[in-house]
Amino acid sequence: MLNFEDVEERDGVRLSWNVWPSSKIEATRTVVPISALYTPLKQREDLPPVLYEPVTCKPPCRAVLNPYCQIDIRGKLWICPFCLQRNAFPPHYKDISNTNLPAELLPKYTTIEYTLSRPAQVPPIFLFVVDTCLDEEDLKALRDALVVSLSLIPPYALVGLITYGTMTQVHELGYAECSKSYVFRGGKEYSPKQIQDMLGLSAQNRAAPRPGQPMPQQTFGAARFLMPVQQCEFQLTGILETLTRDPWPVANDKRALRCTGVALSVAVGLLETTFPNTGARIMVFSGGPATEGPGMVVTNELKEPIRSHHDIDRDSAKHFKRASKFYEGLAKRVSNNGHVVDLFAGCLDQTGLLEMKSLPNSTNGTIVLADSFATSIFKQSFLRVFNKDEQGNLEMGFNGTFDVQTTKELKVSGMIGHGISAGKKSACVGETEIGIGQTSAWKINCVVPRTAAAVYFEVVTPAGQPLQPGSRGLIQFVTHYQHSSGQMRLRVTTIARNFAEAGSPSIAASFDQEAAAVLMARIAVFKAEIDDSPDVLRWLDRMLIRLCQKFADYRKEDPTSFRLTDNFSIYPQFMFHLRRSQFLQVFNNSPDETAFYRHVLSEEDVNNSLIMIQPTLMSYTFDTPPQPVLLDSVSIKPDVILLLDTFFHILIFHGETIAQWRKAGYQDQEGYENFNELLEMPVADAQVLTSWLTDSPSRDILFVIRAAVRLVSCCPS
Repeated sequence: MLNFEDVEERDGVRLSWNVWPSSKIEATRTVVPISALYTPLKQREDLPPVLYEPVTCKPPCRAVLNPYCQIDIRGKLWICPFCLQRNAFPPHYKDISNTNLPAELLPKYTTIEYTLSRPAQVPPIFLFVVDTCLDEEDLKALRDALVVSLSLIPPYALVGLITYGTMTQVHELGYAECSKSYVFRGGKEYSPKQIQDMLGLSAQNRAAPRPGQPMPQQTFGAARFLMPVQQCEFQLTGILETLTRDPWPVANDKRALRCTGVALSVAVGLLETTFPNTGARIMVFSGGPATEGPGMVVTNELKEPIRSHHDIDRDSAKHFKRASKFYEGLAKRVSNNGHVVDLFAGCLDQTGLLEMKSLPNSTNGTIVLADSFATSIFKQSFLRVFNKDEQGNLEMGFNGTFDVQTTKELKVSGMIGHGISAGKKSACVGETEIGIGQTSAWKINCVVPRTAAAVYFEVVTPAGQPLQPGSRGLIQFVTHYQHSSGQMRLRVTTIARNFAEAGSPSIAASFDQEAAAVLMARIAVFKAEIDDSPDVLRWLDRMLIRLCQKFADYRKEDPTSFRLTDNFSIYPQFMFHLRRSQFLQVFNNSPDETAFYRHVLSEEDVNNSLIMIQPTLMSYTFDTPPQPVLLDSVSIKPDVILLLDTFFHILIFHGETIAQWRKAGYQDQEGYENFNELLEMPVADAQVLTSWLTDSPSRDILFVIRAAVRLVSCCPS
């Protein structure tokens, strides 16, 4: 039997069905579509990058050589399993034999990563866009975090700084004599051409090249604003340390004038003019809503409250549509150029994330919501963006493209994740559209080890067509990206699964209920962005009923006879929790929080997504070792400690008796060492849960804890 976790560990793929229906009509009856959650940069210790170019099939197929290809050793030929064309091996494969096969033909390398000979033209770029309408404590904390981040960015990477408040300032880092910046009015909308002219980036005004800078000819004008860290660290640190609050006075009954839209527009204009189609991140730090200029979400009058879900539903949020349209226009420009927008909000109130969500959603940027920039949540989350691998390279890929190839029995319906369509109309594009469809390739501008794309397929074989014994379909995922070291990389994963005739028990036995729950949750969240919430809930209910009708055993009119096999048994409880979750229910959440939660669910892998859908609960007591308990109020007892993990928050609850003993200080007294150990145990486990992103051994502990909780918890009766 296929072990789903082992396949995920090797190839970064989890499929809803691991044996596929042989006909279109039978695939429709299985309710949950054939779909895959694929993690392109799944970390593997036994996957060294291959230092040569991949061998590909003839156009228009272009499939990459893989272990499922038939090879003719004598004729030095290989047959592509996707289009069945015969291809000659290149000359440097002349020594190939049954005992001397290249890595990409070995069965264990169904996933392989090539280091391409063509290096990236430009190193990674980090452009900080900093809000100065903050109080002194927040601004100091933000300044300190930015200064620390400069030591984490590779010395050859380019950095730049834009600050904004009532005005937007682009700081010139190449001018060492004093601080110098270009100022843009906050209340005015600037066209890309105006930004280019004002910054002196038009063709006739470009500055002379700096010696030794690895830049193409067209970028010299940007050298004043974007410089390698090793050349400008002293200058940039000085600017950051002397950064002061926006000097524009703010009355007690007013909000600060904050031109977030202009600052973003200038950042996008600067990068698209000078570094199109290269790896770059625009990192926006916002301490409040945009109150001036294009993209404003609320006026600066405090008597005007910021929009709520109710206002948006009633169409009474007067700035919402105009602001959303403005940021969507910016998102289209920035995503087409391969750049990323990250949003870091440090504010107790909303900052307009809902209007700006298209920027990180279409570029796979990071979103962090914190009450203040002085909190540890912000500091840790921000600095984790710069995590490094064992070789000291940033764990992020830039300017990626993600391509999917299938055999003729399957077609691609679409992708749900943080990217945009690359507009590739290949032969494997299907008619059904799920998510971002009508293409078999997408642009994912930032790829990190936790990035997971959900890809949906349809079977196109008509019913009644005979199936060859042992028939199988293949899917190939190809991810091309710029590595932070400056290399171009190509990650190729090829998977094969068998087809089965209608009614075959092997189809039901191959169901991966955990992956299916996450893949259906992605569709539900995608629908919730467009449709009303009640419609989405009704759709989820219909899908669950149809799945149970198809695969459950029951006698009509006898509810007690209803039975689901083990590999379907916890799928209904995932749907139970999903329809009550913050992803579909907006009650008690602000519009910004809803946008944040949906963003995170559409990015994470199976295990993390399941924690979000159905939180885990561990019980600690004297008599027994820590164990998972029901996600229900019956688990609250006076003599237990509970640890709740919702992915977004980790909560430790002390029962009444435990709390009284702790308050009395028993844990500090001699003879009560076991009570002290009991208090420390959940705290230690919580630290493991919060540090898993940076400490790889703890990831395994985390998985064991979480998997155990999922398997025994059930929905309340």
